[in-house]
Amino acid sequence: MDRTEKNRGKIREWGAVVGKLPTGEKNDLTDVAGVRVGHVTIQHELADGECACTGVTAILPHGGSLFREKVTAASYVINGFGKTTGLVQVNELGVLESPIMLTNTFSVPAVTQGTLQYMLATNEEIGDTTGTVNIVVGECNDGHLNSIRRCVVRPEDAVAAIENASEQAVEEGAVGAGTGMIAFGYKGGIGSSSRVVAADGQKYTLGSLVLSNFGSKDDFLGHRLFANSNTNADETETDKQATERKEDGSIIMVLATDAPLSDRQLLRVAKRAGIGLGRTGSHFGHGSGDIVIAFSTAQKIPHNTDAHIETRVQLREDHPIMNELFAAAAEATEEAIYNSLSQAVTTNGRKGRTVHALPTPLL
Repeated sequence: MDRTEKNRGKIREWGAVVGKLPTGEKNDLTDVAGVRVGHVTIQHELADGECACTGVTAILPHGGSLFREKVTAASYVINGFGKTTGLVQVNELGVLESPIMLTNTFSVPAVTQGTLQYMLATNEEIGDTTGTVNIVVGECNDGHLNSIRRCVVRPEDAVAAIENASEQAVEEGAVGAGTGMIAFGYKGGIGSSSRVVAADGQKYTLGSLVLSNFGSKDDFLGHRLFANSNTNADETETDKQATERKEDGSIIMVLATDAPLSDRQLLRVAKRAGIGLGRTGSHFGHGSGDIVIAFSTAQKIPHNTDAHIETRVQLREDHPIMNELFAAAAEATEEAIYNSLSQAVTTNGRKGRTVHALPTPLL
């Protein structure tokens, strides 16, 4: 059951560079100031050759009360073969008021319950002196390695992931919700990257975090990053390590930025994450859930106010900075997917199954 290798570094440590824009200091989602990421990894043997190989990941836009100080948000469904909670209200009202939670398919109810319990415990007015709260949860199916029918994730795991969240560098690979995920036949999971853009002397950061669980080895296009490198790797032998699945798989992509964007502008940026996904080799298969959730930390929207008018700042639509943000979303998402592979380690799971880490020369 134990992961058999140490984490192996981001793809830039392997010598590969994606795109033209500069990265943030940590090259991950938490380069956007205030954003926090936390994991709970669940990995242990069960009876009859079954095992738990799964987890929960929490993304918090800031360290305060997300309900009392909401952030602008939007979501975009590239292909809708996925099970999520909360996105209907996010798109209707254009705000996010809970952590974004990631887990496996059958654990969406437990994680929703745990997140709700956390929000109720930290906001006594919810459901009493004010309205209810909208919990956002996304998922991918980790049933190849994880005994998904055992539903080992509990509500308290969601709470722990939230409480574990920090502004430190994002732990990537086979951790949290990514523990049992597979991408392009190799071990996938959590990956992250960031980009920095500038206009009129003002810098803005955009970060991407993905939960990758899609694609076959024949679809993978990441090899081109090392097209000119010298390697003696036997690709025939390493390709034999890839795991083939009948399912198309899925991916959840989370974008965060400190650029002042409206929910409509965030939707436009979210659509460009699909470009980065496509560059890795995805064709958004019939049975794939390809979903983007985007938010801006630039402005906090108070839950309670007596004013009937509110003022928000947003970037000008036709300024070149919008194109820079579009490019940033594509580049950061592509690199985040590669980082989910480069950081992941060979993982053993249910029924004696093993999913191998991507061999270094193949990326």
